[in-house]
Amino acid sequence: MTIIHWPVSERPREKLLQKGAMALSDAELLAIFLRTGIAGKSAVDLARDLLQHLGSLSNVFSSSQSEFCQLPGLGSAKYVQLQAVLEMSRRALEEELKCSNVLNSPQSVRDFLRLSLARKPHEVFIGIFLDTCNQIIASEELSSGTLTETSVYPREVIKRTLHHNAASVIFAHNHPSGKAEPSQADLLLTQTLKEALAMIDVKLFDHFIITSNKEILSFSEQNFI
Repeated sequence: MTIIHWPVSERPREKLLQKGAMALSDAELLAIFLRTGIAGKSAVDLARDLLQHLGSLSNVFSSSQSEFCQLPGLGSAKYVQLQAVLEMSRRALEEELKCSNVLNSPQSVRDFLRLSLARKPHEVFIGIFLDTCNQIIASEELSSGTLTETSVYPREVIKRTLHHNAASVIFAHNHPSGKAEPSQADLLLTQTLKEALAMIDVKLFDHFIITSNKEILSFSEQNFI
C-alpha cells in the first residue's frame, strides 16, 4: 500500500503539519526528504531501509556518496539534495551566530563546528574571527591537509586576522581518526598561535577538536590554553 492510501493521520507530511516535526520518527522525517519510494516500497519503507543500512540518522548525514547510493532508489540526485540541506543548516547556524554574542551561544558554536568539520575525510583547520562584541565577522578554512595532519602557518593566520580586523579568534580542526585527544603538535601550534595573536592584541578564545563521530573537545575547558 502506498502512503497516499494510508489514513491521513499516519501520512508523514500531514502528520508534520498537524502535530509538528517533533512528533515524527526518524524514518518519517527521512521519508519526507526522500519524497517517493520504489516499486513495492513506500518512502517510509525506503527510509527505514536506509536507517538500518547506515545505522542512524547521524550516519545518513555523514555518509559518502557511495555509501548513500548503495540501496535501490537512492541515487546521486537525492545525495546532492542531502548535501544541500546540510549546507543550508550550516549557513543558517552561521547567520544566527553572526547576530549574537558567541560566548552566550556555546552550543550553537559547537553545532556549527560539527556541521562544518565532522564529515571531512581529511584534516581541516578553520578560524572564526570575532569583533569586539564577540560576534562573528567571518569563518574561514585556513588549512587543509591529509587524513592525519594539516600544516598551519602562523604568519598566514595573522594576515587573515588583520584582514578581518578581528578582536578575538576561535580555532577548530577535525580528527577524522575519531579520537578527540590533542597531539603534541596540536598543543604546540595552539600555544604558538596564542602568542602570535597576543603580539597584535588579539585574544584566542578557544581551540576545538571535532571528531568523525561528532565528539568535540575544547582546549579552554581542558586548560590547554
